[in-house]
Amino acid sequence: MTLLSDKEIVTVFERFRKNNPEPKSELEYKDEYTLLVAVVLSAQATDKSVNKATCDLFKVADTPEKMVELGEKRLVEYIRSIGLYKNKAHNVIELSKMLIEKFNSKVPSTREELEMLPGVGRKTANVVLNVVFNQPTMPVDTHLLRISPKIGLGEGTTPIEIEKSLTMRIPHKYMMHAHHWLILHGRYVCTARNPKCEVCIISDLCKHNENND
Repeated sequence: MTLLSDKEIVTVFERFRKNNPEPKSELEYKDEYTLLVAVVLSAQATDKSVNKATCDLFKVADTPEKMVELGEKRLVEYIRSIGLYKNKAHNVIELSKMLIEKFNSKVPSTREELEMLPGVGRKTANVVLNVVFNQPTMPVDTHLLRISPKIGLGEGTTPIEIEKSLTMRIPHKYMMHAHHWLILHGRYVCTARNPKCEVCIISDLCKHNENND
C-alpha cells in the first residue's frame, strides 16, 4: 500500500479543520455518564438509532443510581430497537453498579479504570477520554478501520494496529479532533459503497488503496 507523506497528512487535516473546525460526536448526551452509556449502546449500531432510544431513556435514568433502579428488564424496553440490546442492557446495569460501588458514581478518567467497567473496551474508553476528558485519543471504529488504509493515513488490519499507526503518524495538534473528522468522512463521504470521490475534499491526496478497502 502507499502511505501519505508527512506533508500530505498535514494538508489533509488542515482541509478537514477548515471545513469543520469543531467536529462533535453525533451521539446525544448530557454529561459523562450519559455519554458512557450512549457509547456502550452504540456498538454495532448507528448513532441515530441510539439517540432515538436514549431520548426517552435519559429522561428517566440519567445517573447510575436511576439506571440501577430502572433495572435490566425495564431498560430493555427502552433499547429494544438497538442491536444486541439484551447484552447491552446487562452491561449498562452492571457498569452503573460498579460506578456507584467503586467510583463514587463518577465516570473515571483513566483508560485502565474505564476498561474495568462491563461493556467498555478500548474504543469506548478512547471515546470517553477524548470527548469528556479532552485527551488526544484515537477511537477506531469500522469507518476508521476501513478508510485509514484506503486514504493512506495508517496501516494495519486490526483496530489496535490502525490506532497505533494513526497516533504515530498524525501530528499531535490535530489529535483532539482527528477521529471525529475521520468518522464523519467515512460516514458521509468515503462510504463503503459508492464513495463520493467527486465531492471529497482530499480526493487529490488520497492514495486510493482499494485493496485495503
